[in-house]
Order: sequence, then C-alpha cells, then structure tokens
Amino acid sequence: MCTQKRTIRVKRVSHDYAMTVDSHKEQFRDALLNMNQDAARELLMQTAGALSPVQRLEHLIIPALLDIGDEWSCGSVALSQLYMSGRICETLLDELIPEHEIVRRDLPTTAMVVLSDYHVLGKRIVCSVLRSSGVDVLDYGTAEVDEVLARIAEDHVKILLVSTLMLHSALQVLELGTKRNEAGLDFKIVVGGAPFRMDEMLWHEIGADAMGYSASDALGIIEELAEGIE
Repeated sequence: MCTQKRTIRVKRVSHDYAMTVDSHKEQFRDALLNMNQDAARELLMQTAGALSPVQRLEHLIIPALLDIGDEWSCGSVALSQLYMSGRICETLLDELIPEHEIVRRDLPTTAMVVLSDYHVLGKRIVCSVLRSSGVDVLDYGTAEVDEVLARIAEDHVKILLVSTLMLHSALQVLELGTKRNEAGLDFKIVVGGAPFRMDEMLWHEIGADAMGYSASDALGIIEELAEGIE
C-alpha cells in the first residue's frame, strides 16, 4: 500500500520562514522530477535570504527526495527520475555547502551501507546530512555482510550505519552482529529505515546498538556513541 505523501512540519518559526518553505517545496520537487538541475538550483538561490544552507537541506532537499522515493515505491515515478533527483541534489549540496566551509568533527571512523538491497535513497540522504555537518562518512554502497566486515576491519570503522527499506535487509543486521562478535571486531551498529519505524522493537531484537527515525537523528546518535568509544 502506498504511504501518504510526507509533509514538512515547521514549528516555532516565523511566518515568513514558513511561507518561504511552503512556496518553494513543491516547485523544488517538480524541478527534480523534470530533471531540471538549473531550475532546482534557482529555487535554492531564491531562498538564500530566508533560509540558511542547512535549513534548505532539511526543509527543501530532504523532503523532496523523500516524497520522490515514496512516489517511486507507489509506481508513479520512474527509476530514472529517482536516480537523477538524487544525483542533482548531491551536486546542489556541494554547491550549497562548499567543502571548505564545513567544520570537520573529531568523531570515530564512521561508515554507511545498505545490506543486500538496492534501495539507496535513505543512505544517500543520511550521508549528505552527515557530510554537511562535518562528519566524514565512508560510503560502502550496497554490500553483503562478509564484504562489509572485511572493509570494516581494513578501515578500522567504529560506527556502522545501516539503511534499510525492506525487511529482509533489516534482518541481515542479525547476521552482521553475530559475525562481528565471532570475528572479535569492535564497532557499533546503528540502523534506520521503514522496517524499524513500523516495528519499534525490531532493532533490539536483531542486536543493533541504536536506531534512528530520520536522517536528522544520525548526528546525535554518532555523537552519543562516540562518548563510549576509546
């Protein structure tokens, strides 16, 4: 069953701020669906006076990508539109928050992966949010459990973020945790995605160390876990 379209909840902000978001969010989404990078860029530029770069990321770019992901799941958006929307937003994000303006955070080595699945939109969003916040994230793409463990050992990863859309991908985390312990590897597993929102106890059952409801949760979780990592 198709989910209802996500809406942006703007709380405790000025009337002008809310009006700016509302007047641009649908236009930005449509520009992405039309694969019109120039139009999408122009809309972001129009909001520069009212919204900070991070606010434009949180209230325009991310909601648009989530809506398009929902519509693709419902069959109303083509895979090419989903793919190009993500690529356009990656380019615009680099322009919005230039590399030299990002303040790097001193945090444990962090990586992100999608296990045995090809639904990478959630991963792409979380990586963008973290990188714009100064967190260096190793993007492992889509991989199998054994491959992930090998890369974690090589890169000395301390926190692994796992993005899921399908239940079978979420259940792979149980195998990941078991093999982590067998191999004597020391890293935390953070999960997120639809299966964990539908069953709030699932992350406990599969042995994850933490669960995030949205992309914006990721930074806080990493910072909290970092306090217990040597």
